[in-house]
Amino acid sequence: DSSDSTHRVDSDDDGNNNNDISNNDDQRVYFVPFRWWKDAQDSTSSESDSKKGILYTATPGTSYAGPMKLINNIFNSDLAFNLRKEEDSSLHNGENGEVGVSGRDYALVPGEMWLQALKWHSDAKVAAKGGKSFSAAEDDMADVYPLHLRLSIPRETNSLAVKISKKDNAVELFRRACKIFSIDSEQLRIWDFSGQTALYFVNERDRFLKDSQRQSDQEILLELQVYGLSDSMKCREGRKDEMLGHPANCSSGAPVLSNGCNGAANSNFGSTNASIFCGRSGEAGSLGLTGLQNLGNTCFMNSAIQCLAHTPKVVDYFLGDYTREINPDNPLGMKGEIASAFGDLLRKLWAPGATPVAPRTFKSKLARFAPQFSGFNQHDSQELLAFLLDGLHEDLNRVKSKPYVEMKDSEGRQDEEVADEYWQNHIARNDSIIVDVCQGQYKSTLVCPQCKKVSVTFDPFMYLSLPLPSTTSRTMTVTVISTDGTFQPSPFTITVPKSGKLEDLIQALSVACSLGADETLLVAEIYNHRIIRYLEELSDSLSLIRDDDTLVAYRLNKDIEKAPLVVFMHQQMEEQYMLGKLTSSWKTFGIPLVARLSNVETGSDIHGLYLKLLNSFQTQAEDVLEDHDTSESTAVEDISLKEHDASSPISNGIEKPPDANGVSALSEAELQLYITDDKGIVKESQILMAEAIPAAGMSRRLHVLVPWPEKYVKQYDTQLLGSLPQIFKSCFFAKRPQESVSLYKCLQAFLMEEPLGPEDMWYCPRCKEHRQASKKLDLWRLPGIVVIHLKRFSYNRFLKNKLETYVDFPIDNLDLSNYIGSRNGELSNRYMLYAVSNHYGSMGGGHYTAFVHHGGGQWYEFDDSHVFPISLEKIKTSAAYLLFYRRVQPVLQRKGNNNLRVDAIDDCNIVARK
Repeated sequence: DSSDSTHRVDSDDDGNNNNDISNNDDQRVYFVPFRWWKDAQDSTSSESDSKKGILYTATPGTSYAGPMKLINNIFNSDLAFNLRKEEDSSLHNGENGEVGVSGRDYALVPGEMWLQALKWHSDAKVAAKGGKSFSAAEDDMADVYPLHLRLSIPRETNSLAVKISKKDNAVELFRRACKIFSIDSEQLRIWDFSGQTALYFVNERDRFLKDSQRQSDQEILLELQVYGLSDSMKCREGRKDEMLGHPANCSSGAPVLSNGCNGAANSNFGSTNASIFCGRSGEAGSLGLTGLQNLGNTCFMNSAIQCLAHTPKVVDYFLGDYTREINPDNPLGMKGEIASAFGDLLRKLWAPGATPVAPRTFKSKLARFAPQFSGFNQHDSQELLAFLLDGLHEDLNRVKSKPYVEMKDSEGRQDEEVADEYWQNHIARNDSIIVDVCQGQYKSTLVCPQCKKVSVTFDPFMYLSLPLPSTTSRTMTVTVISTDGTFQPSPFTITVPKSGKLEDLIQALSVACSLGADETLLVAEIYNHRIIRYLEELSDSLSLIRDDDTLVAYRLNKDIEKAPLVVFMHQQMEEQYMLGKLTSSWKTFGIPLVARLSNVETGSDIHGLYLKLLNSFQTQAEDVLEDHDTSESTAVEDISLKEHDASSPISNGIEKPPDANGVSALSEAELQLYITDDKGIVKESQILMAEAIPAAGMSRRLHVLVPWPEKYVKQYDTQLLGSLPQIFKSCFFAKRPQESVSLYKCLQAFLMEEPLGPEDMWYCPRCKEHRQASKKLDLWRLPGIVVIHLKRFSYNRFLKNKLETYVDFPIDNLDLSNYIGSRNGELSNRYMLYAVSNHYGSMGGGHYTAFVHHGGGQWYEFDDSHVFPISLEKIKTSAAYLLFYRRVQPVLQRKGNNNLRVDAIDDCNIVARK
């Protein structure tokens, strides 16, 4: 994210920081014709009030080569001259006749004085034409454009050295500067009424005296707003701006560069496209089209401010006498400082003749009361907007002493009665322009899962945070394993509600694996080749399952549901070097296999059951040929056929192991089984073939440990036996397909009933315990301005993610009638889009811009200091983050014999049909 700043701080050759001429945003300096300013000053100020100025005369600098020579000299890109301070006080105010009013005399004035002079000239012209009000029309205004000068103090001189460089200014602006400051023929005089150059002169002299070792002159970059000196810069009707080749704005009458940014000065200037906006200061439709300079990763703030600064009623409020409602004594407020800073900033954005504003004062106030926004890191525009709305509300709260209010439950009363009671209690403590415009009310219904207690409350909201559908669902991968050895483990990826329960997972998995009517699933979590927990409580939240967990689901027969489980864990001998010696030890591997102990009585039955479970993991016969001769291979083929033959010996429903000559499976004599604990660590006792299973093992679960003989490990696919996918594998660099969803779908997901998370348990007043209740939201009372936050950013312990889902949102007609609980016939539930805050890029970075509807059907893009019109087709993008809607009120009137139907009235426009 790039950063722009006015009165940029530069570094000299010694690496010293050069301070701004002024840190006060009100000290913008205008460079104007002296005659133009003096006419207004003489008519509006008395002699005693006349501001004294300091006169400078221009003399050639050491590298001055004249304007024409300079432009033709590609090796020299600097225009340099000195401003010598004149001591003759008689010249200070042009008291000497024509002195100070020639065509070569100029004035440096602060923004306030410039605006006063502009108003005087405009009023004079209006009065001459018989007008009644101030309006800076096209003939009254010339373009304002920025010009960057570098100032320094030459040693042992009583003057300022001025350097104007091509690297700081665009080519066209540099050419104009050469004409203005040419000192070849006629003397050039400049009166400083701003006091800025004098202040810099004094400060630098003091610094020079303290630092006599300084090796080079220290420079400061000063931005002048040049007014009244354009030769071909006026944007006449339908005329394209011939100067700017970059889509920068002409904010409120000024073709504006990226102020203070040296990189912008190197832009190529040529004919611009027709999308460049060159508004006239004070003209209808141009006020408010003023950019905000980027102070360093402050685009998030600029975007939110521009949307709020173009909110109907909020603009009117802060352009009026809002200070009378500031509540400095509110303990929840910020002593009125946030409201004052925002009000001052909004007035600058809507002032005639404004150029991009540097919101330093507002930024400093913001950092003071919200330290999370201090510094120059990128932040979230929604978090900034939430803090700002709340801060403005508390600073402007009309309630000086908040009464105590006790919130009551509904207790079976009508919703309308309860809602009105809650709202009246709310505005008894909260009454401000923000409440008037931006606050609504929703209905919250909680239901206890145990006693079915229903609690209904009505809470205020300032904005709606809508989840995107991809954030309301979750994909999970679970491996399904048979308990009869008929098929290999199969992973299934399913989609479940993110806030769902285990019941949702089992239901989706049952459909995916075509579970039979006589089957059920036992879900377990596997870690380190052991079952560490069984997921059997259907009401458990899926949030308890992490993305990096591994789950298996065992298919079990419902008919033998009450039979105890047997859990087989596998071991194999592994060799490793320890202290320089090769040692061997048993290591657990693979997925535990599970079955029901039905019709199993002896150790031989347990052996046969285990071998049956391993059937699906056998390797092909040709793989075994590497370790056995041809005769053995023949035996393998014969036995393989017998295993699928219906005449194979079956005892008590358990398939007998192959005879001693077969090698396709482990023989009973070579396979030893041990009763163990649930972790498979302790070998308690060996399960002997002919002996009955110990009674202790016939409890709910029997854990069996099976060490595998080394020479038979290759007979089974141990890789298949040991591979399990995670619940969700994040792909950091995978490009996801573009998703698309309707805004109404997002709203439906927001209003959908869902269980509370384990961390948000509700205290049931009837059960006297915290319960994981189900919650349902409904919109009840809508404000005049609806702000919708699209929840694109998701966070967890390991990953931050941004959803690039394209949300198709209405522009002209957002109809919320089907989502509102209160049927208030007086107010419309239709809304029109007027602003969008966009975020481009990824988490932790990227760039924010704003789209704003500015009347007349025209949309503008606010990209920090740049403002330019955009077409309606470009409003909808996958970057949309905050949506601002205003209510459209239907009206039907009758006038005389004619029916006049007003289709819709919003805060700015009336669309009518007769």
